[in-house]
Amino acid sequence: MNRNVVYTLVLLSFLISCSQPRELKPVKISGPIQGTYYVVTYYDSQGRDLQNEIESLLKDFDQTASMWVENSIISKINRDDPDTKPNKLFIDLFNKSKFVYENSDGAFDPTVGPLVNAWGFGFTDRLKVDQFIIDSLLPFVGFDKVKLENNNIIKSDPRIQFDLNAIAQGYSVDLLGKFLEKKGIKNYLVDIGGEVLAIGRKPKGESWKVGIERPSDNAEYGEGLKAIVNLENKAMATSGNYRKFYEEDGIRYSHTIDPKTGYPVQHSLLSVSVLADDCATADAWATAFMVSGLENSKELLHKIKGLEAYFIYSDQNKELQTYYTNGFQQILVEEID
Repeated sequence: MNRNVVYTLVLLSFLISCSQPRELKPVKISGPIQGTYYVVTYYDSQGRDLQNEIESLLKDFDQTASMWVENSIISKINRDDPDTKPNKLFIDLFNKSKFVYENSDGAFDPTVGPLVNAWGFGFTDRLKVDQFIIDSLLPFVGFDKVKLENNNIIKSDPRIQFDLNAIAQGYSVDLLGKFLEKKGIKNYLVDIGGEVLAIGRKPKGESWKVGIERPSDNAEYGEGLKAIVNLENKAMATSGNYRKFYEEDGIRYSHTIDPKTGYPVQHSLLSVSVLADDCATADAWATAFMVSGLENSKELLHKIKGLEAYFIYSDQNKELQTYYTNGFQQILVEEID
């Protein structure tokens, strides 16, 4: 055979082999983090195990936003440390929080920390709360009492404290998504404590399927589902009153605190799942809707673009009912009775 023909055939074979897409290998990693769990599933042609890098990233984020880390940025700002300046992550969290605060009529308020602590849902011992204590704490609550100026957090009173729990978990999901994208991974599902970000699809073109929990006082995470949805290039976060609560003198106190009254909310809304482009936004609005209640949340959804929501509430007969927006209906796969 002519040597040039052989060379051409070899070259053609090489080019064809190079043009064939490499098989995407599934990788799933999980573990405990931030007082909850994380699960990251992705498809990677190299099958890389990124667990150490992912856990390192999450631990680094705690150095910014965790109140349980003594020398984190938020802890130092809460102590009014004069030598502490917010970093880029804190500034981004601040600005995202400010938008939701201003557009939710104050239902989402990251300065609610003193009230959360007083009711026993923070990092201090629970107080015997009465109206006197509420009245003494409310002057230190209000995101309009803090501002970002020349890379400094300015408080109207040094006793004002931040609590970013209602947005930080969703934000950490987004951080992992950006990390995976930098690694060239285009199809993944990130789940941290039920806050999820789904990008791309599975190799055979199947969308990511995610469950919405059925509100239950005693169920473990993922034990019972109320609905299943298809997620693609979207984030979903859920907030509910059925896990963190306690009862005293026959009254149930949930961890969702109304920043205006200072008391745990008492309406019939049990949980809300919010769909958005990023998980931090979904996380913050889920809390805002839980504070606002069903009817007020419906009005807010008409004003805010880019959000869809699925509400689970209790009717007058204590039966579970659902309400969801038209956009959310489009991703619903199944509702479970």
